[in-house]
Amino acid sequence: MNETGRPQDFPLSNPRADRVRDVAKLAGRPARLKRGQFLAEGPQAVREALRLHQQRLAAGQPGVVTEVFASESCLDRHPEFEELSQGVNARLATDEVLAAMADTVNPQGIIAVCRFLDVTLQEVLDAGPRLVAVLCQVRDPGNAGTVLRAADSAGADAVILTASSVDIYNPKAVRSTAGSLFHLPVVLGADIDELAAACRARGIGVLAADGYGTLNLDTLQDENARRRLTGDGPESEYALERPTAWLFGNEAQGLSPEELALADHRVAVPVYGSAESLNLGTAATVCLYASARSQHLPVPVTA
Repeated sequence: MNETGRPQDFPLSNPRADRVRDVAKLAGRPARLKRGQFLAEGPQAVREALRLHQQRLAAGQPGVVTEVFASESCLDRHPEFEELSQGVNARLATDEVLAAMADTVNPQGIIAVCRFLDVTLQEVLDAGPRLVAVLCQVRDPGNAGTVLRAADSAGADAVILTASSVDIYNPKAVRSTAGSLFHLPVVLGADIDELAAACRARGIGVLAADGYGTLNLDTLQDENARRRLTGDGPESEYALERPTAWLFGNEAQGLSPEELALADHRVAVPVYGSAESLNLGTAATVCLYASARSQHLPVPVTA
């Protein structure tokens, strides 16, 4: 950084330089696994990565970001990066260099190299989560990122990906989270049987999002809202306000029979139109917000 707070005055300009190629390799999984690092591309993702980095440093914890590469024009548009990048190895780079580093065809002027963020299942469960999204054999990086973003928006406490799910550090997955990857804990490679057993041992209900489920999500919401707001009425088959782990299945096959068998209930999102079903991201958003709404309803005051 120079005296103005900007990176050094001479930007990286050779797209074939060894350092540029070294960063570009992180678009591939072998390099990510070997180094324990991944790429965050674009202002939104890098901004959230740097915010988390500074928060962790302030708390005496290891930082998240190891390097930032940005163009002059990006820093002109987003002056906040100069402050957020304090203490980070930040370098100017030409658009050609950023294009060589990035996974996208049209990079957005800034790239950060970040350390892996995932935590253990034990850490998540020991924190007493109230709402968790579980991706079971979800293979598409865009879908995984979209569900993680929806979980973040719904105030979920964690996202868990089971074995055989996509690598959440895939550049497309990272982009699809729109920065939410840096907001909540993520568990990778979880064993679904172990997860279900651990949830039950801690009083966390397990719900499977299933188009053929016997419970109707709208009915559950109505029953729970009525009971929570009035303090009376019949108990529903599942109290949506209780701590819950939602299981979401593979894009093509949905949840397997074995995964469905692990759930306390199979819950269907009603389809009122002519569509055959909802896509994964939409269904997950509806289910997570149903739980979030129930959990945030006021508790009735009884005389």
